[in-house]
Amino acid sequence: MASQPAILVLAPMPAAPASAGNRRRLVATCEALIRGGFAVDLAYVAHEDQIYRRFGQHPPTDLAAMAAAFRNVFLIEPRAVIPLKTRAPFFDIDDWCPAELGPFVDWYFSEFPETGAALVNYVFLSAALERVPSGVMKLIDTHDRFAGRQTQYRPFRAEPNFFYTDVAGEAAGLNRADAVLAIQAAEARYFADISSTRTLLLPPRFPLQQPFAVPSRVGRIGFLGHGNDPNLFSIGRFARAWAEDWTPDRPELVIAGEICRSLTGIEGPGVRLLGYLDRLADFYAQTDLVVAPMLMGSGLKIKVGEALSFGRPVIGTEIGLEGFEPEEPAHRCRDAHAVKAAVLSVVADREALARLTAASERLFTRYAAVTEAAEAELIALLRAHEEAREHPLPRTTRADGLGSSDIAGIGEPSVVSGGGLVLTGECSARSLPATDPERGVLVATERRPGDGSAASYAPERRRWFARAAETGGTTPSLGTLDVALAPEWVRTRALPQAARAALALAFADMEADWETWGQVVGRAGDRLEIATLLPGVLASGTHPAAAFWIGDGLAIELRLERVTPLQLRRPVAYTDKTGRLSAPVPVSLSFREAADPPAGDGRLLLLTDDGIGRIILKASAP
Repeated sequence: MASQPAILVLAPMPAAPASAGNRRRLVATCEALIRGGFAVDLAYVAHEDQIYRRFGQHPPTDLAAMAAAFRNVFLIEPRAVIPLKTRAPFFDIDDWCPAELGPFVDWYFSEFPETGAALVNYVFLSAALERVPSGVMKLIDTHDRFAGRQTQYRPFRAEPNFFYTDVAGEAAGLNRADAVLAIQAAEARYFADISSTRTLLLPPRFPLQQPFAVPSRVGRIGFLGHGNDPNLFSIGRFARAWAEDWTPDRPELVIAGEICRSLTGIEGPGVRLLGYLDRLADFYAQTDLVVAPMLMGSGLKIKVGEALSFGRPVIGTEIGLEGFEPEEPAHRCRDAHAVKAAVLSVVADREALARLTAASERLFTRYAAVTEAAEAELIALLRAHEEAREHPLPRTTRADGLGSSDIAGIGEPSVVSGGGLVLTGECSARSLPATDPERGVLVATERRPGDGSAASYAPERRRWFARAAETGGTTPSLGTLDVALAPEWVRTRALPQAARAALALAFADMEADWETWGQVVGRAGDRLEIATLLPGVLASGTHPAAAFWIGDGLAIELRLERVTPLQLRRPVAYTDKTGRLSAPVPVSLSFREAADPPAGDGRLLLLTDDGIGRIILKASAP
């Protein structure tokens, strides 16, 4: 009996929860491969985990759910800082491809030589394909066009914080593949023009969830989205336009999804934020009509396909429905005000609402036919390649060391306590919860050493939860740990101050991202002044930070009040352990503490979201 053919999928976003368009695209592509008879091994390159932490948020990543959905799940943690900005006109095509990806690909194909294809999500991970063995089909799921993407931001007077490159770079990345997947027809034509690689159209498939029906009335219009810049700019303008002359006889605009975290000050008469909803059906149950007032962006708007799959009529801009090949004027509005006018016209005219519903249904029917044909073409290509290969001996089990019973530390959690603190270390793939009703708040996740072993790529990690308690004795020391700190340290302050100080002492020896020397240059009452170096990105002093003085078996939390640039005449030792932080800048750090600041030598932990800095303090010049 022939073994099931397999494909390796590499992605910089997780497949669960599918709370953003790029995640839902990833899931849709994997589902197409599974329908085609392929086993999918998913490797999550944890770009998004790092970025969420850098913005002070717990990463919404569910490794346990992913492990249940795919044959194998692997976790690759980039050690270098992902550059969200560049001083160059554009990013080099490989600037966002972490060095860890190449060794993983080498390891994977040594463990799974029968795998016949490798698919990377986004062209900026295309360098991984150069490590794929000969005879394995190489594919890129593009998601978006990235050449010149930064120009879309100019009308909004904003700077992009996602990848963009030039045409030559994008073409070089595409040419590393045997086939390129485009999410919509216009981008398929563009990729075919700039690249010699075969281009296939693969729009995501949206199974019909509910049949279309003309709403009895339009009481609510809805927008569901992730908190990316195109969504923020677009729904922000539309919401202001909708609210400016809103009256109670008009529909209410309801907005849902992660975007609600970033829409401060927008809620008011006519506009309501629903927040993040676990189920799409819960949103569409509250929505009679969906708007897609997009003013920028590329790719295909997943939110439009989902709305149509739930039988909801849609009104949007031409950019919002790009890739769906719309014909109806209400699907090709000029801007936010035109979308508003189109909504008001169908609210007041039952026949117009019926025509819009029928047009939305026709649009969905045409789109579904295209997706079915596109999926069949891709599967036929992969099957033909599979049949032409000479297969090594098949392996149908997980890689050695990846079963949960084989992971070191799996089993009963370890508990340590003292100094008014209880710490619980749990080794599992349970990555989504930021709190636990018994163990407290998540404070740190250990990283595995990227040593090329099976265990180093397993999704299981040891996660430390903390809670304040009436525990005496010495605060436990966890030793030298390589961890990613939870945002609790810096922003949320979910634990009492005494417990936070005990935490700093317990993690005092953890590996730092950067380390330098500092000198106490001023002390007066509750104030402390330290001359040192900071990574350039922190020198403005605008980043949220938590600071702890460590010494003599105690930790004291300090409040950073000011960062002042200095002109130092002699060099100070500084180490950037990430390899990607901006150059250090001489500064003076001004702190305040409720009690007298400590005297003498010590260490200062400076924590900035996901960044860990250590300053070795000397009472005299080092």
